[in-house]
Amino acid sequence: MIKEQDLLDAIAECQGDKSPNANTCIKLAAYYTIYDNMYGKGENSPQNVKNAGYMHENHSFAPSQTVRIESGTEFAEVVNGMQVDDLLEVMDELMETLQILAPKLYDATLRKLT
Repeated sequence: MIKEQDLLDAIAECQGDKSPNANTCIKLAAYYTIYDNMYGKGENSPQNVKNAGYMHENHSFAPSQTVRIESGTEFAEVVNGMQVDDLLEVMDELMETLQILAPKLYDATLRKLT
């Protein structure tokens, strides 16, 4: 069985990588997924520690609000009916990955949102 501290050490090692690449991001995503599945998303979760003050308590929407998009895309079909906070957590992870792998796309997406 994987120990919690081993996962935390692996996460810290990936986050400390001076030259992250796609493999680093894949490993980090896997480590976070394993951690969240094995040890939950408690207050000591690496994501909550890293993003302290950013998670649900600062969102301006009600936790029970659901997504409704009528664009007809595959993405819309998948997310329709999801809880907004659950969707935003996934999108936040995606944006972190984009920031590393495709900085121009990341910047363009943020400009569209502002």
